[in-house]
Amino acid sequence: MSERQDILVTGGAGFIGSHLVGRLLEEGRWRVTVIDDFNDFYAPAVKRANVAPHLGRDDFQLVDADIRDRAALESVFAETRFGAIVHLAARAGVRPSLGEPTLYSETNITGTIHLLEFARTHGVEQFVFGSSSSVYGINAKMPFGEDDPIRQTISPYAATKAAGELFCHAYAHLYGVRCVCLRFFTVYGARQRPDLAIHKFARLISEGRPIPVFGDGTTRRDYTYVDDIIAGVRAAVDYRDSLYEVINLGESRTVELRELIALLEKELGRTAVIDRQPAQPGDVPQTFADISKARRLLGYDPQTPIEEGIRRFVEWFRDAGAQKQ
Repeated sequence: MSERQDILVTGGAGFIGSHLVGRLLEEGRWRVTVIDDFNDFYAPAVKRANVAPHLGRDDFQLVDADIRDRAALESVFAETRFGAIVHLAARAGVRPSLGEPTLYSETNITGTIHLLEFARTHGVEQFVFGSSSSVYGINAKMPFGEDDPIRQTISPYAATKAAGELFCHAYAHLYGVRCVCLRFFTVYGARQRPDLAIHKFARLISEGRPIPVFGDGTTRRDYTYVDDIIAGVRAAVDYRDSLYEVINLGESRTVELRELIALLEKELGRTAVIDRQPAQPGDVPQTFADISKARRLLGYDPQTPIEEGIRRFVEWFRDAGAQKQ
């Protein structure tokens, strides 16, 4: 076996991050360091359980630290020379960002700048940034393409992700830090955050409680199964053909909220009780990814249609007793 390479995954105890860490460790060619601050956005115990199976391995290190803490990051980089950083740590969620824009800015922008600075000063070869489809905002053109202007963000969260992409471009241009910014489109699957719609709806439907539906149920999302996202992230770690890229990772199919609820009802074997609510500020009406660039540059080829993805999610939900989270 060739010598293992060191890789840093920020937010590696979270939903997407923990799946990526599992994939990297399975490959056997990486030493993985995870930075996570285990904040209380949702139960820290859930995130700790995500990485618990890896504790004690000689190719895994867990660092409990906040990416806003430059001194803590300095300690990590002083100990290890990383070949790559996958930066997934962030304050997540469109709606919560409306109430705490400063926190979102400090974490998602300042924290990202800290990591880019360490990438620059420590010679990190590859920087993969977890961005979001929310940067497209109220873009009217469908499907969303990477060259579309991103001047219509409608939430602080989306604005911070757009800013992160711009800082990545600046560091690529000024200092030669190779950056790949991945715009994730509504990721779901096993271990999904409990605040996100699919997980939240599954829990409420299974308990016979009303699910909040904002607006008339006609909003549409490009739901992307986590295994497909991880395949794209993993390819981005190896990408070397240019110094800076922005790439959509989606399923390239839009699903109406009413259809999503019907799929959950079918798999759970229960009828949802709908609690109609006004449309939420910050929520975009539709997301739809053009993934032709991801196919071309990363060999990205999503394999999990929403019907199969929801079946797998509900299987995990039941097996893990996740409805109790």
